[in-house]
Amino acid sequence: MKSLANFFSSEDGATAIEYALIAALVSIVAILAMGSVGNNVKNSFSKVSSSLSSANR
Repeated sequence: MKSLANFFSSEDGATAIEYALIAALVSIVAILAMGSVGNNVKNSFSKVSSSLSSANR
């Protein structure tokens, strides 16, 4: 009976879940930020490429 009470009063599982949620949130933010940066880099290279193509004519 005492071990059952200890099991329900333990907060180890709750802490692990909190860390997992924080890690998931950080991962989502990182993925979104990398996607945005990737699109900006792609647009920049496209502009440079078109400028070089028109200057080469």
